[in-house]
Amino acid sequence: MTRTLTLRNRFQGNSTIVENEFIDFYMAKANGEYVKVYLLLLRYLNADDHSMSISRMADCLECTEKDILRAFNYWHEAGLLKLDYDEAGNICGLAIGKASVKPAVQAKNKESSITLQSMEMDKPAERRVNSQEELRQLYFVAEQYMGKPLTVNEIKKINYFLDELNFSTDLIEYLIEYCVENGHKSMRYIEKVAYNWADMNVTCVADAKDISASYNKTYFSILNAFGIKGRNPAALEMEFMKRWFDEYGFSLDIILEACNRTIANTHKADFKYTDTILKNWLNQNVHHLSDVSNLDKAYQLEKESKKKTKAKPVTNNRFNNFEGRSYDYDLLEQQLLNAD
Repeated sequence: MTRTLTLRNRFQGNSTIVENEFIDFYMAKANGEYVKVYLLLLRYLNADDHSMSISRMADCLECTEKDILRAFNYWHEAGLLKLDYDEAGNICGLAIGKASVKPAVQAKNKESSITLQSMEMDKPAERRVNSQEELRQLYFVAEQYMGKPLTVNEIKKINYFLDELNFSTDLIEYLIEYCVENGHKSMRYIEKVAYNWADMNVTCVADAKDISASYNKTYFSILNAFGIKGRNPAALEMEFMKRWFDEYGFSLDIILEACNRTIANTHKADFKYTDTILKNWLNQNVHHLSDVSNLDKAYQLEKESKKKTKAKPVTNNRFNNFEGRSYDYDLLEQQLLNAD
């Protein structure tokens, strides 16, 4: 039997109003910590002083400033918050407004603003963007590809690509798109690819596409040699292959030969075993497949030479476990004649 609950309102005038649309359509889907942040924002709207700080909110909710920023990004994506940025790319204010999940509902977009004291962040250098709107658009595109709101650290990384690596916004968008399409949404992985492109003097999307096509063809050739099909290389596998090309300086034919020998000896795709083979060839100054053939011939000659010079084992048995005797047969014959 379902019991009906009777509710009584005991609130006084000093209260915070939460719209029914938030409760009906947004609250259940949101993380509980995000809900706390949103309710606290509503509380500040009813305060006499609308100014606040991220650190103050973090202290009030007993969480970190990053937690507060993650909540901001979540509600921004949900359409309940509008974030304002200063020229340095830091959040400096926000607006709370109604948003309806049903197109049939025509609601007034009534907004209340709060001035937000900006969180201390690294001062960026001169950006390769024409306006703050372009920067916000870059953040938005990155969030769409990664499928989640950007964290403060991820925003700093994107700013670093702009300021220090001198990547254009188009190149950064392609960078994130390329990594996500290859199954990597981690900013750590995206950062590694960015450094690699910077080392190769990639300055535009066309350069990046050429390099990506070349690397993909090469890497998939190695995976195919290992019998790996139907998937992209893992991060660790990429590190091995990049080392073989960039650090060891081997051509694809030598690497494929090492892969074939790995399969022949271990019967599995063992990147570490292949790395050992290639490292040994590197120490022996291998530059061409002919050098590998010469090493094989020298090894066989040495092996045969050892077989020929190997001493035969001495057979020990009970007939050989005594000292042999020698006899003077002439002396024995003389002794026998004298005995007569």
